[in-house]
Parts: sequence; C-alpha cells; structure tokens
Amino acid sequence: MSASHASGTLHPARYDATSRAIHWLTALLVLAGAALGLTIAHAAPKDEATKYTLYDIHESIGLTILALTLFRLAWRIGHPAPPLPADMPAPMRILARANHAAFYAWLLAMPVVGFVATNAWGFPVKLYGLIPLPDPVGKNVPLAETLTRIHAVAGWVLLGMIALHVTGALYDQYVRRDGTLDRMT
Repeated sequence: MSASHASGTLHPARYDATSRAIHWLTALLVLAGAALGLTIAHAAPKDEATKYTLYDIHESIGLTILALTLFRLAWRIGHPAPPLPADMPAPMRILARANHAAFYAWLLAMPVVGFVATNAWGFPVKLYGLIPLPDPVGKNVPLAETLTRIHAVAGWVLLGMIALHVTGALYDQYVRRDGTLDRMT
C-alpha cells in the first residue's frame, strides 16, 4: 500500500504503467470515435469526400480500440488489477466489476459490429486509409441497417457507461476519499 491520504485512509495500489497508458489512450480514442460518430450521424458534411474521410477515421479508431482492448485483456492475464479498497461496500464492488466487464464487452463488440455494418453497406474498410481489410459479409442492406442501429444504440449505452464510470471515480475520490482514482493516474 502507498502513503496515507489526507483523510487517513490508505491509497489502493496503482495499476502498472502499461495498463494506465492503455486505459487513457483507450479513453481518448473512445471520445474521439464518439465525437466523429455523432458528427457523421447528425452533422455530416455535404462534401462526400470529407464525409467518407470522417467514416474512414471513425472506423480506423474503432479497430484500433478493438486491438488495444485485446492487448489490454492479454496484458491483464500477467498484470492483474490491483485490489479495490478494503472498505469499499460490496454493492459498489459488484457495480465496479460489472461496469468494467461491460466496458470490455462493448469495446470488443462495437468495432466488430461497426466493421461488419460498413461492409454490409458495400463499403470496403482500409485501416487508416492504408491497409485494406477483408469484406466478411458482402453487400447486405437489411443487415447493414440493423447493425447500424445496433452500433448507434450501443454507442449511446457506452457514453452512459462512461458517465457512470467517471461519476463513480469522482465519488470515490471526493466523497469517499478512498484514493480509487489514484489507481489509474
């Protein structure tokens, strides 16, 4: 355990530097991807070339998140999360673990659904405009429409999960004063 907090509670152990870097990089990429997704959905430029460039960047960010999440899960095998504070109530522990599990599921599923939806619309995906990726489904407009709706709803759910995550971290830091936020900073 690290040094005592001003309130007298002990700080929980921190995540290792690689885990912290992946967490914050993923957070930045998710926010960038969400901003692009919202722009594309609600304020897409009239210029087709610009719109397709935004789609390409959004898709590439999503696939980068997928790769980072797979790496993060593999990394966790050898570098487990530090324990939650001993005085954290059981319901909060359960909620924290459930939220983290849901994050992993969403960060794996959303890019896959988005990738397949793009292919089902009949558009090839090139990672950062450089690496062409295979087309797993071919053009299938009904499938594309369904997957696009799923991807959009899942995006709003992910934003809600982020809000809960941030709220929980701030609550732990400033109300409970248990140093939980320090684990990832």
